Amino acid sequence: MITSPHNPAMKFVRTLAGKAKDRREAGLFLVEGARLVEELAKSAYGVEKIYYSEDASARVTKMIPLLEQHDFDCESVAASVFKTIAETETSQGIVAIAKLPNDPLNVPLTDSLILIPDQIRDPGNLGTLLRSAVAAGASLVLIPPETVDPFSPKVVRSAMGAHFMLSIHELGWEEISNAVKQYNVFVAAADGEQDLWQANLTDPAVLIVGGEAEGAGERSRDLANHTLKIPMEGKIESLNAGVAGSIILFEALR
Repeated sequence: MITSPHNPAMKFVRTLAGKAKDRREAGLFLVEGARLVEELAKSAYGVEKIYYSEDASARVTKMIPLLEQHDFDCESVAASVFKTIAETETSQGIVAIAKLPNDPLNVPLTDSLILIPDQIRDPGNLGTLLRSAVAAGASLVLIPPETVDPFSPKVVRSAMGAHFMLSIHELGWEEISNAVKQYNVFVAAADGEQDLWQANLTDPAVLIVGGEAEGAGERSRDLANHTLKIPMEGKIESLNAGVAGSIILFEALR
């Protein structure tokens, strides 16, 4: 059992909870919570290590022997020490270190829906968009440089396992442009030329959803060949990015 918060392994976990740069350099990210660790264990993502608290929830206590039977490396941590690595106030007492995906970019040519969340800086909104992307049948999510790190702990928690069901790639704008050049590209904008209900989203499509404050950036607008707006009757200026993006994704599914 790890009994000191100064243990190098605990320090490393806290590093992975911090800056995106540290996660990228290590090629690792954190997954916290019983359900998410279960989803991780079933996924194609590699698992480096699993830490669990000595006072973990009953669900976690039952999970550990099963995880160990499948050769996952699990180690117990004193309750007071686990609190120093837990990101949630009411933690279930389990944190996994997972490997960042490094699978090659594979852009499907037919029957596909691609999401580009542009300038989404709120982790909760990005997590919501990833969950909705899975639910609406999107096959691929391309993350441009101006968007929050999709593998930050807050995004991972709010996406509720969507990471393990999507192909997610962080790319520069030139790479994104090359990847989607054969697609119809739609960008959501308050001043969009076309109502969402009238848009033809039956063909393979790229949907760009802009950020909370300023919407989609210039690079997105240059890339798009259609601009969409969500019809609204109420006198509200705009919708939360996660809500707006989800509406568009489900209209594409419909």
